[in-house]
Amino acid sequence: MPLFASAQKHHEIGIWGGVANYYGDLQTKWIPTGTANARTYKPSGGIIYKYFPNPSVGFRFGASYIRISAADSLSDVAANKLRNLSFSNNIVELYGAFELNLLPIDMEKFHFTPYVFAGIGAFYGSPFAFDNNNEKIVLRNMSTEGQGLPQYPDRQVYPLVNAMFPFGGGVKAFIGNTVMLSAEVGLRYAATDYMDDVSRSYVSMDTLLAYKGQKAVDMSYRGNANVQWDGNYPNYKFQRGDFKRNDWYWTVGVSATIYFDAFGNVKKYIQTTCPRIFGRR
Repeated sequence: MPLFASAQKHHEIGIWGGVANYYGDLQTKWIPTGTANARTYKPSGGIIYKYFPNPSVGFRFGASYIRISAADSLSDVAANKLRNLSFSNNIVELYGAFELNLLPIDMEKFHFTPYVFAGIGAFYGSPFAFDNNNEKIVLRNMSTEGQGLPQYPDRQVYPLVNAMFPFGGGVKAFIGNTVMLSAEVGLRYAATDYMDDVSRSYVSMDTLLAYKGQKAVDMSYRGNANVQWDGNYPNYKFQRGDFKRNDWYWTVGVSATIYFDAFGNVKKYIQTTCPRIFGRR
């Protein structure tokens, strides 16, 4: 309650830009390193609105376009190299969160502060990959793990819209009296394990072929021709992914927002920066 007792309301609105990556069945490292993995970092960005009833605690709302991708060919896990799977996903997300400034930043007091945030949101994402002819294939339509097939009633077609839980932190500082510049790391825990179209086990090749065709078989197992495994589709129920853990995605970026002291500080800014004329400001 003391945080809200001496409230100095302000608003912020602006944009952010940075890079994104993901952690899941095709990417088992939180921070992929090396020259080859550099291509898994994808440019992303969005818009942000924040409302602070006081300088310490506020609410933030965001809308972002985020790209993620990964490939087994870049993995150092032998079993993943055998699968030779890959995917990309262009995500659109909306979220709301609480934001806590560790210092009560405003124009009169602290001009710099670390901060943390946590909230809830939703995202739209449809994983896709490219076949040997460089044709884009929407993986959900392929039922690569038997989703939606009558032989596998426990495997429903996964939704394209899912909940996610964003949290993270960063540092922010005033640039002048109107612009707030922030550097931030944000993680999202997804309420799905199918951001990459990989979760459970392989299904019968004959069943997949009968219901979805050869393309579905080809996209379910894209065995690396340079690795010896008889070139055969894996046996039914052979592990394809880890269904015990959901997928994550994360961003690192910089944001620039316009700070409005209850929509009044623009006038203050002009008054304090304009040149003196005839002894007045």
